Amino acid sequence: MLTTLLILGVSAVLFVQGRIRSDLVALCSLLCLIMFGILSPEQALSGFSNSIVVMMVGLFVVGGAIFRTGLAKMMGGRIMKLAGRSELRLLVLTMLVTAGIGAFVSNTGTVALMLPILVSLAADGGIQTSRLLMPMAFASSMGGMLTLIGTPPNLVVNNQLQEAGMEGLGFFAFTPIGLVCIVTGILVLIPLSRKFLGRHDDRAEHEAKGKSLSQLIDEYQIINNLYRLRVLEDSPLTEHPLHDLQIPDLYRVNIVEVRRRHSGRHSFLQTVSQTMAGSDTRVARGDVIYVMGEFEDVARFAREYGAEMINRKTSEDTDSLLKSKLKFDEIGIAEMLLMRNSDLINMPVKSSGLRAKYGVNILAIQRDNHYIFHNLKDVKLQYGDTLLVQGTWTDIARLSEKTFEWVVVGQPLAEASKVTLTHKAPLTAGIMLLMIAAMVFNWVPAVAAVLIAAVLMVLCGCLRNVEEAYRTINWESIVLIAAMLPMSVALEKTGASEAISHGLVAGLGGFGPFALMAGVYFTASLLTMFISNTATAVLLAPIALQSSASMGISPYPLLLAVSVGTSMCFASPFSTPPNALVMPAGKYTFMDYVKVGVPLQVIMGLVMVVVIPLFFPFGKA
Repeated sequence: MLTTLLILGVSAVLFVQGRIRSDLVALCSLLCLIMFGILSPEQALSGFSNSIVVMMVGLFVVGGAIFRTGLAKMMGGRIMKLAGRSELRLLVLTMLVTAGIGAFVSNTGTVALMLPILVSLAADGGIQTSRLLMPMAFASSMGGMLTLIGTPPNLVVNNQLQEAGMEGLGFFAFTPIGLVCIVTGILVLIPLSRKFLGRHDDRAEHEAKGKSLSQLIDEYQIINNLYRLRVLEDSPLTEHPLHDLQIPDLYRVNIVEVRRRHSGRHSFLQTVSQTMAGSDTRVARGDVIYVMGEFEDVARFAREYGAEMINRKTSEDTDSLLKSKLKFDEIGIAEMLLMRNSDLINMPVKSSGLRAKYGVNILAIQRDNHYIFHNLKDVKLQYGDTLLVQGTWTDIARLSEKTFEWVVVGQPLAEASKVTLTHKAPLTAGIMLLMIAAMVFNWVPAVAAVLIAAVLMVLCGCLRNVEEAYRTINWESIVLIAAMLPMSVALEKTGASEAISHGLVAGLGGFGPFALMAGVYFTASLLTMFISNTATAVLLAPIALQSSASMGISPYPLLLAVSVGTSMCFASPFSTPPNALVMPAGKYTFMDYVKVGVPLQVIMGLVMVVVIPLFFPFGKA
């Protein structure tokens, strides 16, 4: 018992200091429990197969899909519209929405749902994410107190009552107490979040290396040199591959992309394919082709090849819709700087072989602060040229491998991850709603519902591939929770948790029911900082029931104290999965939870000691 408490104490000190990564501290404590023979290897590693940990992995993937498809941005926009420009109103609205969802969905699922929405909302509104994420995580726990199914401890105490032959609690029996929790939480978190959260400039930390896609579009004047043409029914473009038509030689224009609409697909699936134009590409009737060149050349090409220009009719026209029509779902753009020893030096663009070897086209060249857009095929490349290349994100990333010839500016795959797959947003919303319904109505176990949703997100293309799905998972949070969960097994196995709970409750029983209930509440609150709230409720519920019988008072207020005390735990990142989920996204340290969570946890406890007997009087057993 003493060894276990010592390991726990040292871990807590290291968590507070923050000099060593939290997941590494958790793993070291886990290894100590094995080496001292407190836990067997199977018991120590049980956290990595725990359903909560597995569910967190799936929820990261689901949250990633919500973010990647732009669904988070859409939902965040609705919240932002209601909140206006007031950060205070946004904080309150965020907590209310989260608590409302948390009343029916697990707090882990609620946070995974809200996390990408708030990150997207903060990025668009110029708000620091750290101001919102921790209060949101706390609100998910508060919302769990609104209903019987909102949090597992509620079910534990209800089951304890029924096993003792007493009347169980109704579905909304917790609602008045839950409402008080939410109001208290909002009032306390408004000043605490303003004082202790949001010290860092999140926007500066997220600035990408290199230029954004929007900056590249503006810098290379792509909109001014790009035209959209629709291929008409009788167009000779459809008769041969593009290479046979020799369009660059005859018209001094380049076809860079082909968009083709596909009929017979469901409305929320992608109906337009995006293909980069190559020498073997064949154009079909009704296709929209993107052409680069001077207006007069493009217009002559359109007339002679049976195509109509969309929107732009004269050289002075600017297509206001064109920028929004540019899509980078699969095909992207990037800059490539030529090095002195590159084989491309003094080689004409048409002989560079970039298309054949790497699958990329050259759209423009920047040379000595001048931009070359037209007749590129005959331009000889020089040392120091910056090429604007177009290709699939994977092909552009492959260019980075040949660093002795050129340098790809920025991180193509990172830029690709920022491009939202908006056409998949309705499908993502449908999968998400099905997941929530499965969890609310208990069609399948919660962990199965989450994993099914995560797999569907990948199979349906809401994430580009499995690799992107893996990148959405924050492994630091997963390892932190998985490595700390066995600590509860150690505390129970050595009798430490039972000794603490019995000692505190027995010592306070002689001071009356209020003191006893306060002891039960704060014992539950303290133990939940180190073991799961469900395990704490299972441990303390029979003790509370027995203590109420010994004092001849109603068991309901003491059992409610167990339920609320185990649920309202905010003082550490590993006390609940929601706290751990928001830790990396908000860039929180262990001390952030101490500074904000400890005052909230203490104030909440003092309020609950007064409020619980108002709704559930002590009376007589």
